[in-house]
Amino acid sequence: MSYQVKVDVSPIYELLNSFMVYVTRRWVRSLDLGPEWIENIDSTLSLDVRDSIRAAAAWPFSDYDVLFAWTALREQTSEVQPFLEEMSDRPIEELFHIVRSVLPSLTIEEASRIRDHYIPLLQLWDKHYYQSLLPEYRKLIEEDSSEKELLLTKMSPDRLVDYATAGLIVEDIPGLKKIILFPTVHNRPINMYCFYEGMLLIQYPVDVPEERDDEPPVSLLRLTEAISDPERLRLLRYISNQPKSIKQMSSELGQSEEFLRPHLMALRVSGLLQTHLGEDQSEKYSLRTDGLSELNMYLEAYIQI
Repeated sequence: MSYQVKVDVSPIYELLNSFMVYVTRRWVRSLDLGPEWIENIDSTLSLDVRDSIRAAAAWPFSDYDVLFAWTALREQTSEVQPFLEEMSDRPIEELFHIVRSVLPSLTIEEASRIRDHYIPLLQLWDKHYYQSLLPEYRKLIEEDSSEKELLLTKMSPDRLVDYATAGLIVEDIPGLKKIILFPTVHNRPINMYCFYEGMLLIQYPVDVPEERDDEPPVSLLRLTEAISDPERLRLLRYISNQPKSIKQMSSELGQSEEFLRPHLMALRVSGLLQTHLGEDQSEKYSLRTDGLSELNMYLEAYIQI
């Protein structure tokens, strides 16, 4: 592969991810947190704070690409409050310059709007929600990133991406020079990725340890849930020979894309699917055989055979 991989770690990513999920409600039904997480936060935030933050729901989702780019290309600090203060204080011309090479279509007016609108809300979010979680979550993401950095010295970049994300395969994409991997907790168990000019930012989930040793691990539950549906088993059989796009699946199986998407999501988060990222942000899916091995391994470990 022609790209390099960097493992990045910063609580700023976790701040952005948690804010994005709360504001947009995207994927929330597929996340371990579930809709009840939104309800719990709504019950703890004051009405004024909640309304201020929720105003961001009407803004373009692509704004988050800019916020994540500023985070990935940060120059001075990896800490939340110093970063937010820097974003508030630096001239917008400097902030625009930082990301213009990876976001060539971004205008300075858009950059100014995003900075001026989001940074005050992220400060509110940090104060009223995120600060209290930081010590616990920081430990998880720092331990995991250290493991991935060590593995990067022992395996190829593409293999590390596959391992960290449980099945994300980045094909040879013209112009792609760098992949930045970063761990997060709020978005578990899904992967999120942002495409830029010459750069790909990939979030991979880090599981929270079980509170009780006799509880089945979440990774095992995802696998057993994924294969409990006959439709999903048929999908696995269908894609076992070669990668297929969702458009191909819809045409060949006679099923709508809307019907297929939730099944593919369940298989993907369980680790049974590989997602092949190609040129023009295309996606194809294939069977991840490592996921079958993991099902057996997790089951034996839990039952203690």
